[in-house]
Amino acid sequence: MSEWQVKLLRGLLWAVGGFVAASLLAVLLFRVVPVFGSMVMVERKLESWISGEPIDIDQQWRPWAELSGHAKIAVIAAEDQRFPEHHGFDLEQIRRAIESSRNGEGLRGASTISQQTAKNLFLWTGRNWLRKGLEAWFTLLIEALWPKERILEVYLNIVEWDRGVFGLEAAAQHYFGVSAARLDAYQASRLAAILPNPREWSASRPGPYTERRSRWIRQQMQNLGGMRYLERL
Repeated sequence: MSEWQVKLLRGLLWAVGGFVAASLLAVLLFRVVPVFGSMVMVERKLESWISGEPIDIDQQWRPWAELSGHAKIAVIAAEDQRFPEHHGFDLEQIRRAIESSRNGEGLRGASTISQQTAKNLFLWTGRNWLRKGLEAWFTLLIEALWPKERILEVYLNIVEWDRGVFGLEAAAQHYFGVSAARLDAYQASRLAAILPNPREWSASRPGPYTERRSRWIRQQMQNLGGMRYLERL
């Protein structure tokens, strides 16, 4: 091995080691520190500067006790019903997504709440192998270092709910004029229903599909056992 190859290898090892150390530190820090921003918020701000269309980011951190229990259950019912059991990746949903793709039904989403938290907090939107690999790394880290309650708490505080609207507190005020703590089951199910496409769908003025989806979510909330389900986190 030549001298320049040795230097290149040493540089790569230092870069990888630095990334691992920095990501571990960030995940440990956000285990206890309130999260007042995310990489998706940064991305939206950059997009607004490039397009020349100003955007105001509205996000207000609320701790676990100030987040509606209905909203917690609704998001789990809509996004990831195996959330308490899996370790970051829902292998059953991944299998079903692959089978659907093979059968020509289109690629189904199989991301868990843990994966979405990792992506929203640390990474960017879009689909490529680099981002998916980094998403898997950060998912493993938060699953290993955070309790499930913390993962859901952070997710509810940073997820996008409309253009410039991030987190449950901002969404509750934006759509219904109430705090995150006062959302009822009906309002929570509507908020959960628009998560697949939050910048196009409205929780306060739902279309037929969103209304049907919100009804389905409320039924799933009951099937899961309602508030008792949170005891499993």
